[in-house]
Amino acid sequence: MFDDLLAANRQYSREFALQGIPGRAAKGFGLVTCIDSRIEPLTMLGLHPGDAKILRNAGARVTPDVLRSLVLATTFLGVTHIAVMHHTDCALARGGEAEIRSGLSDAQAANSAGWDFLTMNDPDDALATDVDAVRTCAVLPDGISVEGWRYDVQTGVVARIIPSGG
Repeated sequence: MFDDLLAANRQYSREFALQGIPGRAAKGFGLVTCIDSRIEPLTMLGLHPGDAKILRNAGARVTPDVLRSLVLATTFLGVTHIAVMHHTDCALARGGEAEIRSGLSDAQAANSAGWDFLTMNDPDDALATDVDAVRTCAVLPDGISVEGWRYDVQTGVVARIIPSGG
């Protein structure tokens, strides 16, 4: 499989056209979203390469590393508006930590002792917690707008759940 991917990259590189795009987010937008394959952040929001900074992890959870990346994006890369976007039918919203751990091998369970997989028994509360983590991050510059969104994987619709004012 790796060989196939690298061969596809060689083809891509022959037609590469992104070399002139600056590193700053042209639209001033940052998106925290999930690794779910049903999410195509640029396409679904009418964006193009260079318009935004996209951060992805399982569940679109705001972790210390996400905050680190957002601080850099807002301080050095032109991001002024951030959306935390969870989605419907998320595997992390189907059960708790025990359910996740029950699917791990014994070795995985032992080696991940102390990890929190950040499951979401209440998706609305999880989204509010993640938005609040960004809004209250003392290292982010003043004046950053933050919203909470939910993407419907069945319809492609993004709903504003937590507006920037509230």
